[in-house]
Amino acid sequence: MGVHQGVEASGGTWSFPLVQRHRLLGLAFGAMQSGRRGLGSDVAGSRPYHVGDDIDTIDWAASARLSSAVGRDEFVVRERFAEEAPRVVVVRDLSPGMGLFPDDLPWLSKPRAAAAAAELIALSGFAAQGLVGSLDTRCAPDSWQRPRGRAALVAAPPPPPAFDAPPEGLALALVELMRRSAELPSGSFVFVLSDFLHGPEADAWVPLVGRRLDVVPVVIQDAVWEQSFPDVGGTTVPVADPGTGRIGSLRLTKREAAARREENEARLVATLDGFARLGLDPVLLGTDDPDEVRSIFLTWAFEREAVAGQELRPWA
Repeated sequence: MGVHQGVEASGGTWSFPLVQRHRLLGLAFGAMQSGRRGLGSDVAGSRPYHVGDDIDTIDWAASARLSSAVGRDEFVVRERFAEEAPRVVVVRDLSPGMGLFPDDLPWLSKPRAAAAAAELIALSGFAAQGLVGSLDTRCAPDSWQRPRGRAALVAAPPPPPAFDAPPEGLALALVELMRRSAELPSGSFVFVLSDFLHGPEADAWVPLVGRRLDVVPVVIQDAVWEQSFPDVGGTTVPVADPGTGRIGSLRLTKREAAARREENEARLVATLDGFARLGLDPVLLGTDDPDEVRSIFLTWAFEREAVAGQELRPWA
């Protein structure tokens, strides 16, 4: 049930840039900046020349200045950060609430939104010459798909997911990621797709942040019924139980509808603020239109790039 099995072999036209928060420790010959020295374009620093160093790494201008200052021949070698292939994992919440809403209702389809986001993330990982894997919250033997390259993927699309994961599945998935440290080195991207209406608690994220994984919560909530609530006082409306995914009917007064709107909006603010306190940059999705999903991820990437450009400048 790997999220990337149905990804077409495009040239990355519909991808978004993967902007790093931490330098990678991954596979060599990729397209992203590493924390290790090696072949690459970004300067890591300088040091004295040692016998056996490649003469192409000598900084001749700096060597001339140093030699003139000390009165003897001295050579300075310029070290660079290696360019490595990123690891990207998409964690997909398959709890019953993520199966909402049915196609016959004119609201957000979380399955379509999650599928569009997962495909876009996979394309972006491949565009960065990376490896892409997946994890779902069913806690099944095949829930984990290790990061692989595009050539290793199966061309046929995966079957539709069954939204029957246990309530604690997302928290257990975060624990499972910690067990995969050999396959997810520092700097790996982990996109977690869920509505986050029922946790997990902040403590569940701390170990991943401590391991310097680049965790990105993708919050998928209907803009009308979950991020807010409409003025439907005095009207009978269909409602869904996020725990079971079942649809029922409910008649609310104006005061009850206003209370739900206030509660939902406060919950969303608390969710986003909670991620911010952990140092995470969440993506908020309230649409299942692929073009709009891409636009939202592009905006997220550009905003992160503006901040990362300042944060990463001391490495140059």
